[in-house]
Amino acid sequence: LWQLLQENHPQEKVLIFSQFADTVTYLVTQLRNRGVDKIAGVTGNSPNPAEIVHRFSPRSNSQQVEEEIRVLVATDILSEGLNLQDCAIIVNYDLPWAIIRLIQRAGRVDRIGQKASQVLCYSFLPAEGVERIIKLRTRLSQRLRENAEVVGTDEIFFEEEMDNQTLLDLYHEKSEVIDEEEDQEVDLTSEAYQIWKNAIEVDPSLKHTIENLPPVVYSTRSHTPTATHPEGVMVYLKTAGGNDALAWMDKQGNSVTQSQLTILRSAACHPQTPPIPLHPQHHQLVQKGTELIAEEETHSGGHLGRMTGAKFKTYERLKRYAQDSSDNLFPPEVFNQAIAQLYHYPLRQSALDRLNRCLRTGISDQQLADLVVSLYQDDRLCIVHEEETNQEPQIICSLGLFQPS
Repeated sequence: LWQLLQENHPQEKVLIFSQFADTVTYLVTQLRNRGVDKIAGVTGNSPNPAEIVHRFSPRSNSQQVEEEIRVLVATDILSEGLNLQDCAIIVNYDLPWAIIRLIQRAGRVDRIGQKASQVLCYSFLPAEGVERIIKLRTRLSQRLRENAEVVGTDEIFFEEEMDNQTLLDLYHEKSEVIDEEEDQEVDLTSEAYQIWKNAIEVDPSLKHTIENLPPVVYSTRSHTPTATHPEGVMVYLKTAGGNDALAWMDKQGNSVTQSQLTILRSAACHPQTPPIPLHPQHHQLVQKGTELIAEEETHSGGHLGRMTGAKFKTYERLKRYAQDSSDNLFPPEVFNQAIAQLYHYPLRQSALDRLNRCLRTGISDQQLADLVVSLYQDDRLCIVHEEETNQEPQIICSLGLFQPS
């Protein structure tokens, strides 16, 4: 690291990230002892991180300071919500478990206002002698495989044996394992709730208006198409299995994306946005979206919802666990009843959120089984309404996105 600062980038500003506050303190001390000046560290215990950020990146924060900082060492407390565009060099001194952390770190400098033609990202791995002792790369590879669900569509990549170069390429984004935004149901739910909360705080009358909208309500707003956001229709459906689902169909009746979060965000508009006339294909595209959602639910097991969802993943893991394990800590009939309820009924929102968090942190099959049984026994797993077991799919609403004629 010292060689990188002294020989490769002796004048440029460098932002160094570490997972741990102790490491930040250690690096600042050692680099100062080796002659690196204009250096500072920031951790969660720092009294005024913003003041240090302003000294490190005054231009992007519209600040005037007497003495600027050239090298800033920080924990991930600086990986979100701060402007650091005066810098174009990122160093990951140690590797975080979550890949998304690296994107957040780079995003502090790779954003509007960055003047450099390229942003450089360096990642450090332990020396071979240290690696033999702590086996970080081995443990990291295993952790990544266990957390493959977080990435979504790239499970096959993690099933392969990862050599050192593959691991480096992963962290340098060469393996393209993170070109899709993380799309977990807990994030969709949280974002939808925040949209609702923000809207009714600004205009409390919207609560009554929205809650009293009729079923199958539809509208169309003006939209300038792009390659990734074409003209089409979005549909929100409550499926026969009681699951919420979104679909976005283009004018040709093809699915634009299966990312529920992307569809939700692309529907955004101000409450005062004027509607435009209904497109002639609107209802046909709603039908296409409804058929697509129904087909996906059928392929994923009917009541289980989308194959990328927490409910489907949990059920499949527990089904496999029941087949492979003979030493359950609870009676088989209770376990089977919990699985049956999970299959037939919609999850409570609190259970959905909790399952998503656990799946994302690499919970074991045994722990997952314990959690589901515990939720089942406390009546906190599913919403059980006998009359809804054979309900028809219900279109809640639809939104057309078209250029005005």
